[in-house]
Amino acid sequence: MYLIILGPHGAGKGTQAKLISEKYGVERISTGDIFREHMKNDTEFGKKVKGYMDANVYVPDKLTNVLLGVNLRKYKSNGFILDGYPRTLTQAEFLDRLLAELKIKLDAVINLLVDKEELIKRMMKRAKEEKRSDDTEEGIRSRMREYETKAEPVIDYYRKKGKVTDINGDQPVEKVLKDIRQVLDKLIG
Repeated sequence: MYLIILGPHGAGKGTQAKLISEKYGVERISTGDIFREHMKNDTEFGKKVKGYMDANVYVPDKLTNVLLGVNLRKYKSNGFILDGYPRTLTQAEFLDRLLAELKIKLDAVINLLVDKEELIKRMMKRAKEEKRSDDTEEGIRSRMREYETKAEPVIDYYRKKGKVTDINGDQPVEKVLKDIRQVLDKLIG
């Protein structure tokens, strides 16, 4: 099973992706986690990424695509769920080319919908709990604006392909997962 989970920062993508990964035995690939790992290990890539994250802007498509390509090739036989990618139309188009090269068919795109003010509350709480320096209120609002600008074309791109299912993310974690599982269980029949 090959999936993408989309939604703004704080929508619960990571939580749901982990639960889906466990339930369906697919690998979770999170660009954000990979970025943070590189920063923690102070790699050359991590140093580049840190500058963008500190400025509360998306890491450029070219860097993100290279990173994803390397990681995706590892998991093609097991199935995967992409968490936090693609975030731009350029990334979505790159992903299509990469999947075609790997002879992988994308099964579904789950789009989590959450109220903007609820997202800000969630993100501020997460920033405190996880001590994330990139999660200031100003930074959160900046990333939300960037997400809105760049995500709509991505969602439309996959919607035109008939891949998108919108899920209400303003529900308890278990209810969101139940709604997602209904969609995925139909796919695997």
